[in-house]
Amino acid sequence: MGLNTSADAPLPVGQVSRLIGGWIDRLGQVWVEGQITQLSRRPGAGVVFLTLRDPSHDISVSVTCFRQVWEEVADAVSEGARVVVLAKPEWYAPRGQLSLRVTEIRPVGIGELLARLERLKRSLAAEGLFALDRKKPLPFLPQLIGLVVGRASAAERDVLENARRRWPAVRFEVRNVAVQGVHAVPQVVQAVKELDARPDVDVIIVARGGGSVEDLLPFSDEEVVRTVAAARTPVVSAIGHEPDSPLLDLVADLRASTPTDAAKKVVPDVGEELERVRQLQGRGLRALRGLLDREERGLAHALARPVFVHPQRMVETREAELDALLGRSRRTLGHLLDRADSELEHTRARVLALSPAATLERGYAVLQRADGHVVRSPGEVGPGQVLRARVAAGEFAVEVTAESTAESAAEITAEVTAESASKTAQG
Repeated sequence: MGLNTSADAPLPVGQVSRLIGGWIDRLGQVWVEGQITQLSRRPGAGVVFLTLRDPSHDISVSVTCFRQVWEEVADAVSEGARVVVLAKPEWYAPRGQLSLRVTEIRPVGIGELLARLERLKRSLAAEGLFALDRKKPLPFLPQLIGLVVGRASAAERDVLENARRRWPAVRFEVRNVAVQGVHAVPQVVQAVKELDARPDVDVIIVARGGGSVEDLLPFSDEEVVRTVAAARTPVVSAIGHEPDSPLLDLVADLRASTPTDAAKKVVPDVGEELERVRQLQGRGLRALRGLLDREERGLAHALARPVFVHPQRMVETREAELDALLGRSRRTLGHLLDRADSELEHTRARVLALSPAATLERGYAVLQRADGHVVRSPGEVGPGQVLRARVAAGEFAVEVTAESTAESAAEITAEVTAESASKTAQG
């Protein structure tokens, strides 16, 4: 329940301390895991003092235990070891200090640590933190490299010297941190976050020399792994030697077997790059010469063709073809005109042969009555009737003088024919 307090009715410090003590007393005994620091065993004292620190956070708590409790595990644990203790939280009211009264201490063995790491590994893998598609590519030539490493360590020297030997112009932003012990995890996490926040840092190297399994445990800590997974800057893990494989190696964008190997993988070798440039220049020159030679041969082959050697020949050939076509056109047109003229003459001859005028030319005449009707039989006319006779050279009038009989008609025809012939001769 909350306490009813105000500025006019505050609680005394002693009462607050006693209330806190009461709440803590109700917690009872708990199992707590941590790493032993600041171990104090005073000769002759019946109590051992130590500090139990969280390996992943900058949090610690004071611990006291009777000497006989400590003596049971004194040979198996020491300062820096991980332990699990059964303790009851106690509140020392006069000083307002929290401590743990330990009644049992159990060292965390290597086997148990490895088992815990394996469980953590499976859990993080299930989240996809080790997936290859999350890996970010490293820049070809980083301008500024962030280095998280122990102060004045061989790992720092290996990275700096090998990187500058390969590319003298490379620059480093170094963060010296604790690489083992209770301070390692928070310092490594803080250093990675600081370097990742800088936009000018192209890649981050987390390096450490070799060590025991316990020494390398900070680089398998869940907080370190998640911090590296969340970094936007590519991270290279260079922890220990070839056989060492902390979880940081799995989440990092690139794993280097040693700090020296990290320098070789992050920084290109200037000599190798110059040699590669020379090789590329040679390949480019050879390719260019080959292209020029091929094009020159193609041009020479094209110029050797007759159309380029004697360009006027194409015009002459086309001129001859044009003349031949013109000749053929004229001959064809002439043949067509001659055939049309011949057909016209034949048609004209047929028309003339079929024309009534041609019949008249042969001496025949056409008799017409006054109304214009043609006399077709002697019975159509009578004596004294005047008819109009049409001949080839003109026409004249005739008079019927006899009965229209066959003999008289013959006479009339003969008479008309004779008269027509006479007129024709006179004309």
